[in-house]
Amino acid sequence: MALAFRVVVSSGSRQTVLRVSVLAASLVFLAWVTAAGRGRQTPPGAPAIAAPPAARDDAPRPDPGVLRVCADPNNLPFSDRAGAGFENELARLVARDLGRRVEYYWQPQRRGFVRTTLNAGRCDVIMGMPTGSDMVRTTRPYYRSTYVFVTTQALRPRISSFDDPRLRRLRIGIPMTGDDGGNPPPAMALSRRGIFANVRGYPVYGDYSKPRPSWGVLNALRDREIDVAIAWGPLAGSFAREAGGAYAVVAVDARHERSLPFAFDVSMAVRRPDAQLATALDAVIQRRAAAIRRLLERYGVPLEPSGRDQRTSARTRS
Repeated sequence: MALAFRVVVSSGSRQTVLRVSVLAASLVFLAWVTAAGRGRQTPPGAPAIAAPPAARDDAPRPDPGVLRVCADPNNLPFSDRAGAGFENELARLVARDLGRRVEYYWQPQRRGFVRTTLNAGRCDVIMGMPTGSDMVRTTRPYYRSTYVFVTTQALRPRISSFDDPRLRRLRIGIPMTGDDGGNPPPAMALSRRGIFANVRGYPVYGDYSKPRPSWGVLNALRDREIDVAIAWGPLAGSFAREAGGAYAVVAVDARHERSLPFAFDVSMAVRRPDAQLATALDAVIQRRAAAIRRLLERYGVPLEPSGRDQRTSARTRS
């Protein structure tokens, strides 16, 4: 089954609308990432990746007094070259705890980022990676977040479910990562309900010549192109925080989404052989849990109990 969404691509002062075919049967999470504004690293559920390459001969040799961080110079609220973003702040917190100083290897977090930075030996840790990603060794999760609905404060009652009947008439914006079956869960949830005529997709890669290139769907809400944005939590939380309370952020109620995941654990990542560094980072995450949580809350990151906490709670109840 294939469904078509409108994808808005901005280039300079011009805007092009493309039709993207979404294979509803094979959608997987590519966040942040986002992800997150993803287009970032390897998503859970993606096809297996070949073994990472050996470090390049010209890669700098590790210095035990330095924490070498792989980071994007233009990816707020995660990181930027000026040192802003919660992943940059987290890197400094971790380095202080380990008695090291931070050095960065800057590269846009696009496809191939892990291969050409961490696994090429250019740096030693990525601060934000879906827990259990195949290409790397991940630490214990240091936060868990979720996709959210973002609307103006004027829209009442709040939207929290894809079954809200208003979604059939409101203009909806969702993040899109391409036409290769790698789009985030909101596309699948809407397609299951036959909601697509009023949906616009905004590429998570965005226009990298501008600040916050992954904020396309959120900028569309600000500019009143859409009525509802569905976005990865850390992006939405930071957007709403900077807007000074003009927007409501509500976690997606995924209880009836038939195993379609909307919340994800996030860890730090090191190369697979770097068990010693992973163990050291795990210890910092545990020691500094309260400080890390305060940092994330300061950036407006919507937080949920980690998958590990949820499993423990379920065993306790049983």
